[in-house]
Formats: sequence, structure tokens, C-alpha cells
Amino acid sequence: MRMAEGGMASEEYRTFLQQPSGNMDDSGFFSIQVISNALSVWGLELMLFNSREYQSLMINPINEKAFICNYKEHWFTIRKLGQQWFNLNSLLTGPELISDTYLALFLAQLQQEGYSIFVIRGNLPECEAEQILRIMRVQQQQRPRLIGEDEAQTSAGYAFCDEVVDEDEELKRALALSRQDIDVEDEEADLRRAIQLSMQGSQEAGSTGGQKEMLTAEELRKRRQAYFDRYVQLHDQQQQPSQ
Repeated sequence: MRMAEGGMASEEYRTFLQQPSGNMDDSGFFSIQVISNALSVWGLELMLFNSREYQSLMINPINEKAFICNYKEHWFTIRKLGQQWFNLNSLLTGPELISDTYLALFLAQLQQEGYSIFVIRGNLPECEAEQILRIMRVQQQQRPRLIGEDEAQTSAGYAFCDEVVDEDEELKRALALSRQDIDVEDEEADLRRAIQLSMQGSQEAGSTGGQKEMLTAEELRKRRQAYFDRYVQLHDQQQQPSQ
């Protein structure tokens, strides 16, 4: 609009239209200068996450409100809505819920991948999602995937919950899964022993009362089948979502 003030038919204006812009393109990319100026309209400012100035503040990431991440010509936002963090990457099939514990690790991983991370400082404008999630939390039932990674994958699912999930309950679930892993390892050890016996052929297995019995092919088959059935059952239990 500024350039057109001198006349849309002017040589300067035609030359300007032919020159590619370094601040935006047709794909939707905007430069950091454009984003910074746009945020300033709302009284917000950007601060480089790994800058000495910001690191000297010693602020825990979970106490911030939002981050903007950039790699090459792709931007995405990590934002706190209510009391929960969400990865709002448009390349995913839906928003990804990020726990407070995982947030710092997630940011560190992005830095290792070459992302530039900017902290948004200031009071973010109110939005409907903020108002709803301030009252109740959500649990993610299904993690989103990258768009195109699995065409059959549906959007991420969420369920509202009236109560906050107790960390002790999460610990109990983790311990239960670890016990299942131990059970599976024990079963695998039994299977290895059975296979070893079958390879030995006439090897005798010790039994109570000083008696000895031969492990026949049919008995070995039954043991393998019993192990397989138990393993499949435990595997199915582990694959079921905990939330």
C-alpha cells in the first residue's frame, strides 16, 4: 500500500511487485521480523530461548505461557492453555498434549534438531480454549501423528476429566507395566529352557521324588502353545491405552 501511493502504474511500483519478498511467501511463511511486529500489536515480545539474557533469568519453562519454534521455513507454537501444555504443530493430525515433566526435554530435543525457540513474553489475549481448560483438564486418548504418516490415523482424541490425574496413579500404572514385562521375561526364559530340552532330544528333566521323566515332542508343543497364549494375552494388555 505504501509503494502504491506513488502510483500503481509507476516504474517503481512494477519493479517492487516483481521482486520476491524476504519477509513472506505464498506458502504462508513469515520472517521473524514480521512475527515480532505482529506480536507487538498485542503487547507481546519475543526472546530467544537459549540467549544469555533469557538463561540468566533462570525461569522454569513450565512457568512460561508460550513458545514459538522455527526450523528453516516452518513455524509452530507450544502453548499453555489452562494448566496444560499443547504442541500446536500444524504438521500433526491434531494438538499434542505435553506434560510439565516432558516440556523441558521436548524443548531440548527441538534444539538438538536445529530448531530456534523463542519465548513469548507478555499477557496473551483471552481465548475460548483457555477459558474451558482453566476449569477442567483433558486427557489425551490417542497421540497425534505426522500428517501423511498413516492415512488411516484419525485426529487426536481428548476426554475431559473433572479431576486431575494423580501422579501416584501414573506411577502405579508404570509399575504394573514393568511387572508385566518381568512376567514376559520369565515366560521367555521358560521357553528358552524348553527349546534347549527339545534340542537335547533325550535330555532328562529333574522332577520331585527322585523320579525322572522324558520331555516328549507333544509335551514340548503344549508348553510352547501355553507360553504363546500367555504372551499374547500380556501383549494385548500392554497395548491397551492406560487413559
